Amino acid sequence: MAWLLLLGAASLEVVWATAVGRSAGFTRPWPTGIGIAAAVTSFAMLAIAMRDLPVGTAYAVWVGLGAVGVVLVGICAGESASPWRLACLALIVLGVVGLKLT
Repeated sequence: MAWLLLLGAASLEVVWATAVGRSAGFTRPWPTGIGIAAAVTSFAMLAIAMRDLPVGTAYAVWVGLGAVGVVLVGICAGESASPWRLACLALIVLGVVGLKLT
């Protein structure tokens, strides 16, 4: 259950980071509200997952998957998908998988 909560928290990290990026400095109400709500929920889910998971592992997985997700959203929105960028994303994913397995 802790791992499912952590995956949900990482997914919401993608939502809040994307929403905050589109909030135009918190001047647009909908993206701002979505970003704040997703961030609070994401932090809460992370905190609950940390009851059963090592703090370092949980945090690294949360940040890693969130970062990969935000970059993929950016790529879908037209940001660069260069081979180097994709290779770096693969390294993040490998690190997250390694933390899960050890």
